[in-house]
Amino acid sequence: MEPRVSIITLGVANLARSRAFYEALGFHASSASQGDIVFFQAGGLGIALYPRAALAEDANVAEAGSGFRGLTIAHNVRAKEEVGAVLAEAQAAGGRMVKPAQDVFWGGHSGYFADPDGHLWEVAWNPHLPILADGSVRFPE
Repeated sequence: MEPRVSIITLGVANLARSRAFYEALGFHASSASQGDIVFFQAGGLGIALYPRAALAEDANVAEAGSGFRGLTIAHNVRAKEEVGAVLAEAQAAGGRMVKPAQDVFWGGHSGYFADPDGHLWEVAWNPHLPILADGSVRFPE
């Protein structure tokens, strides 16, 4: 297997509500979006929104489940001050503040919000992992 993530698909309860939330954050739906699926380009990878029940059925797993899912999605920013601004933007778009912006033990500054379906996003400024001109991060070899 080549070490790569191509698309992160989020199971959502209300596709229209979730699409509006992500569009309010500046994501633009791809023309490939149709019917019950919405695609967004997120740098070098894609994010898809798909009805939660249909996603569980496709994976052949039970739909039931709540609470911490053992997964977070990170959005790194270029400056410490941007963390609070992005968290406020997410909250204004309908997200729920989970952890306000604060200095963290590893030397950065971060906080968390949850999207309308409870998917956790970390917003972080990491002084040890600069963002490249194209918006990507590159871990040291």
